[in-house]
Amino acid sequence: MRIVVIGAGGTGGYFGGLLARAGEEVIFLARGSQLEALRTHGLTVKSRLSGTFSLPVHATSDPQEIGPGDLVLFCVKSLDTEEAARAIAPHLRPGAVVLGMQNGVDNFQRMRAYIGNDIVPAVVYVAAEIVTPGCVRHNGGGDLVIGAPGPPGRNADRPPIANLAGFLAGAGIPVRISDNIEGALWTKLMLNCAYNAVSALGRSRYARMVAMPPVRQVMGEAVAEIVALARAKRVRLEGDDPVEATLRIAETMPDQVSSTAQDIARGRRTEIDDLNGYVVRQSDALGLPAPVNRTLHALVKLLETSPHGPSS
Repeated sequence: MRIVVIGAGGTGGYFGGLLARAGEEVIFLARGSQLEALRTHGLTVKSRLSGTFSLPVHATSDPQEIGPGDLVLFCVKSLDTEEAARAIAPHLRPGAVVLGMQNGVDNFQRMRAYIGNDIVPAVVYVAAEIVTPGCVRHNGGGDLVIGAPGPPGRNADRPPIANLAGFLAGAGIPVRISDNIEGALWTKLMLNCAYNAVSALGRSRYARMVAMPPVRQVMGEAVAEIVALARAKRVRLEGDDPVEATLRIAETMPDQVSSTAQDIARGRRTEIDDLNGYVVRQSDALGLPAPVNRTLHALVKLLETSPHGPSS
């Protein structure tokens, strides 16, 4: 297996690191200070679950240098989906699989315009962040949910789904195969829309957020709007109580700071347009109210343009 990790942030660094530690050939497509650190000092992962380890890795910023890949961990931000898909497409072997490990619910469809290989959507439940260039801290989680795109119940155990799950499990990565990957993606969307903006705006970790009743109420109302939207779009959601299930996530990731908060702190653009912003656009199209998601989206967009946020 020649594995390409495109997007060497917290998620790509953690899972790519586990695969490299398992002896697989892993190549990181990175940029900036992260690229230089990976080239100079290698990758360090600090995790209470998986242990702390450091290892030399191959990293480049040039897709031409990665060679033909068998498996791609597609971990870039949603706003970079098209650019990254276009860059990686010429370097995929026939039969190669692209594992879409992004936030949002429609990235794998957007990738289809450039990639003809199998694209397997994945829902990633991991709390991981770059603490310094080249060093990933794993704060909790680490499970993947994968499945075949299409209507619920579609032969989810067919290749390459089953083969991919077995391969990842062999590297110590917990994987569950879902026969309703669309519902699983929407479940993750609810989590992101409840936590990401609030964590960024309140500069808070997850446990502190849900411990405050007024904040907990706002988060629950954001999820309720998404539940209504999903039902209108005939998406089969997982579980009986999406609001309570979303709020319980803080118990497994109490110290996590959202990726949106991390992006704001680093002066980068966020994925908010593909999270709360997506909910607003889809709700508007169907004539559904989404005042909480609209407010969270607008405030993060304002924060992005603040003197301490991204300049573009």
